Amino acid sequence: MDAVDAVDAVDAVDAPTQAAYLADRLRENPVYVTDQLPREVLRSSAPDFARLAKKTGVPTYVLVLPMWGGTDGKQLLGAVHDRLGRDGLYVLIEGTDVTQATAYGVQAPAEAAVTVALYELPSDAGPLRSFERFADVIAQGGPKATARAEAAREKYRDDQPAEMYIGPSDRRNQSFLTGILLTGVPLSIVLTAGYVRRRRRRSGAGRRVPRWIVPAAAVLTAAAIALTTPVVFDQTRSSAAEPPSPADLSARVERVAAGLKQDPVYPDPESPRVLDTRQLDRLHERIRDFRRSEGGGPVYVSVVPQTPESESAGDSWLFTAAVHAKVGEDGVYIVADPDDGTIDVYNYGLRLDSSRLSFDLPDSVSLGDSSTDEADDHRLGERLDTLMTFLDKAPRTDRPQSEPAPPAAPNAEAEDSLPPLFSTDFWPGLFVGAVLALLLSGAVAGATWIVRRLLRRSSPAPEPSDRLPLTSPAEPSTSYLRRTAYAELSALRGEFTGHEESGRAWDHLDAAMLLVDGDPDRARQAGTDPATLVAVIVLARAGRAALTGEAADLCCGVNPLHGPAAHRRHVRVSAEGNARRLLPVCEPCRDTAVAEPGGIPARLLKLPGPSLGSTRLPYYEATDGPLTAVPHGIARLVDKVRETAGVH
Repeated sequence: MDAVDAVDAVDAVDAPTQAAYLADRLRENPVYVTDQLPREVLRSSAPDFARLAKKTGVPTYVLVLPMWGGTDGKQLLGAVHDRLGRDGLYVLIEGTDVTQATAYGVQAPAEAAVTVALYELPSDAGPLRSFERFADVIAQGGPKATARAEAAREKYRDDQPAEMYIGPSDRRNQSFLTGILLTGVPLSIVLTAGYVRRRRRRSGAGRRVPRWIVPAAAVLTAAAIALTTPVVFDQTRSSAAEPPSPADLSARVERVAAGLKQDPVYPDPESPRVLDTRQLDRLHERIRDFRRSEGGGPVYVSVVPQTPESESAGDSWLFTAAVHAKVGEDGVYIVADPDDGTIDVYNYGLRLDSSRLSFDLPDSVSLGDSSTDEADDHRLGERLDTLMTFLDKAPRTDRPQSEPAPPAAPNAEAEDSLPPLFSTDFWPGLFVGAVLALLLSGAVAGATWIVRRLLRRSSPAPEPSDRLPLTSPAEPSTSYLRRTAYAELSALRGEFTGHEESGRAWDHLDAAMLLVDGDPDRARQAGTDPATLVAVIVLARAGRAALTGEAADLCCGVNPLHGPAAHRRHVRVSAEGNARRLLPVCEPCRDTAVAEPGGIPARLLKLPGPSLGSTRLPYYEATDGPLTAVPHGIARLVDKVRETAGVH
């Protein structure tokens, strides 16, 4: 038996359960902070939690973990207590909130303290503030804590406390308002004073005021506004999370890589166990067989959750690339998420077709189905076994292939930093303020608006890209898609005049024309299905963006009609259950996914069915045509269109 086989043959019984692992960590330190949430809570904050825990007056054990769907926090704390064998107050913080606390062998109003922390604080207060409020209530004692919990529940039964932090959209509104005030108020002073002066001059009444008084008053007013608005709008961050250090961002990757060097299957010890001993043994056996097969090689399986608050921002591709770099060995890298049940596969250096692994892997393996959503373990053992069969049968290539470098993760420090007040929408605000100061501009603006509306009806024009997330419907009618597809395609063809027939813009135009058989009029005629019309719209908009030099490599995967996307993120795609997909998202969809994850299903693009009254389905389920490639980028959509049309 070689060294690899010896490692693979280690009995899975030796792997600690979630409760045993956490109990061992608390035995080392009464505060354990996960390394899986560096964008939300830092491991280095453990001393701060320990300092606050002293307020309780009783031995306190704190677990800061990611939020798991379907996990019973009370049962977990009980199991950890049994393993640790020490009495005290056990506290579970999931993400940013104190969600569960139980007292074992000590007197502490745990339930009341959890209630107060839940009701009295806004959802963005952060884990440290939440735990501090919890500890303060514990210190008050039973009667006072119970009364405070009842009062908090009654006061905030219907309305939650106002949020403590603002988001990028709020900052843009502040910047916009600052710009309006900075030009609107001084100009209003000048214009109003000029009007009054002209009226007084005509009537000959009163003595003349020195001409420098009005400009001086306007300048002083502008200076006062410029100095006071940064004091009023003094927020600098959109979250309670502190910027993570490089060590915080690399801790989980290093832990997983170290585990994979010892054993090709790494079940995350912080997570509920989803692979039993028999399944682990079977998986090890399949991995050994694949390694020895013709054209095979090493397989590394990370059973690790991918959360938006992780170092890779929930992107399994980024996570795998980092783990591969740390492990330093080529092979097939598999990421199985024990929380949402998704499985992703990446090839580094083996003679396997990487595109086949990405696009031909059955959804029942990569995403699961309704039965996997209902199972606590998402049937990961069975699906990983099926995946190994898929790898065994995968055709070998002449040369090794590897995944390209993934896009960089969002900057962890800049992600929660608000833009400066005098930026973004501040500049449009200056213009709007000037317009508002001109008393007659309202009538002109109104007339212009009416004329533009009439012109738009007679000759429809594409909607500006920055308004698409606000105006694009989630359940468009077929007639709307026809009008929009024709308008967008016509605009692209008109703007393309004089440009070379090459480059990204030409590829997008060529693919869009393939979808309508070379005739733009087909876009507004009956017979073209809704999925094709959406693909035409996406390609035409991407082509127009390419002509102007704008980045348009990704399109919003929640609703492709929203236009360009800037991030990839796991989002909830079903109002029932916890089904998620990794999709590129536009800024409004990203804000919704962060602030209200349950609101994403309502924003999904749902296409009309083949018959009147038929059920609408999400666009990626309503068709098996080119539109299904949208979540993978515009370039993949172009390739899919050409592949479908038989063009190379």
